[in-house]
Formats: sequence, C-alpha cells, structure tokens
Amino acid sequence: MTHFIIHSIFDLLSVAMALLAGVLTYKFFLSNDLEHTASKLNPYYFLFLFLGSVGGAYLFGTLNLWVSGIGGVGRSVLGSLAGATLCVELYKVLFDRHRHHSTGYIYVIPFCVMVSIGRIGCFLSGIEDLTYGTPTDLPWGHDFGDGVLRHPVPIYESLSMAFFVVGLLFILRLKRSVFVEYAYYAMVFFYCLQRYVWEFFKPYSSVFLGQNVFQLLCLALIGYSLFMLERRYRARNRT
Repeated sequence: MTHFIIHSIFDLLSVAMALLAGVLTYKFFLSNDLEHTASKLNPYYFLFLFLGSVGGAYLFGTLNLWVSGIGGVGRSVLGSLAGATLCVELYKVLFDRHRHHSTGYIYVIPFCVMVSIGRIGCFLSGIEDLTYGTPTDLPWGHDFGDGVLRHPVPIYESLSMAFFVVGLLFILRLKRSVFVEYAYYAMVFFYCLQRYVWEFFKPYSSVFLGQNVFQLLCLALIGYSLFMLERRYRARNRT
C-alpha cells in the first residue's frame, strides 16, 4: 500500500478510537463533570477550539517543513494542540467569566489514544511521512525505505503516550476531581516533554540555539502547563 493509503487508514482508526475513548470516559467517569462544564460554555467555544486546532496543525506543520528546506504543506499534532490551547484560552478571556476552570479534561484520554495509534501509521508509512529519525546503530533501528537504519521515533512517541494514558486512567478511577482539575495541563506537560526529547532524534533544521520549530513550541507549552498547574494547585488549596 502507498504512504497515503496507510496513513489515511491509521488517521481514521486513531480518530475512531479516540472518539470511542471519549465516549467511554464520559459514560463511566465524567458525565456529571462534563455537563456542569458544558453549561458554562457558549457555541463560540467550539468555534475557537476548531479554528485553533486546525489552524495550528497546518501553521506549525508547514512552518517546520519550510524551515527544514522541504516544500509542501504539513500537519502537526503538536501544532494542533498548541493552536487549540491558545484559542481556548483566548475564548476564556473574551467570553468566560469562569475562565480559571479547566475545560480540556474530556479531551485528555482521547488525545493520548489518538497519538498512540496515529504514530503507528506514521511509522508504517515510511520515509515519505517525514517523521523518521536520525541514523542509529542500535539493534531496534528501522529502515524506513531508504536503506538506512534510523531511530523509530514514531514508536517512541506511541509507547510514551500509551504508558501515560494507563497512568491517567489509574488517577481517574481513584481521584476524579484531581483528574478534572489537573489532567489537561499534566497531559500538555508530558506530551511536550517527551516530544521535546524525541525531536533530538529527528533530522529537522534548528532555528534558535540548536532547537527546531517543534522544540521551541514544546518549551512554550511546557512553561504554560507548569504555570497552569501551579495556579490550579494554589486555587485548590485556598478552597
């Protein structure tokens, strides 16, 4: 099968499994919390969320390709996360008087599932997917189709998020309120931290102090997540 077909199959599979994970999470754990959160939102929330996620995906994905001297239009799940986060925070400033509460907890499990499955599609799509790693002599090096053994970076990311989602489910079952307040920011922190590390094993061009576009974006989101975690912790201790 071609790169496009393989990637499309896993894109659809990852979205389907993410939706299923979201439905199950809602049904068994978060129905009351989500109904309470939804009652405070207006339709602009979903507009901002959609525009941010789509715009961020294409903006940062394409920017990274251009900086690396690669033509075409790119998409990035990291860019989508950054765009969605930024636009939802903007929505809260403009429309939400309850803006200090988290609205992203319902997306945490689906996001992790989507990334974990979707990266398998990136791995199987070969060199054309542009998510391959740098050359390596390690025994698990993988030939993406160019005859060179490379770091299987998509698998690194897939496994990282799979292990993380197991921990999240454990927390969700034991302490739902902690999950609701902290899970989104913890997910942003963990995803960006592991992504930052794996970017060192990718052949993208650096733009500042040896960092590529995605690493700089990861650092910004790590700072955001730590700030929000600390703010939520202080707010929780005041109540």
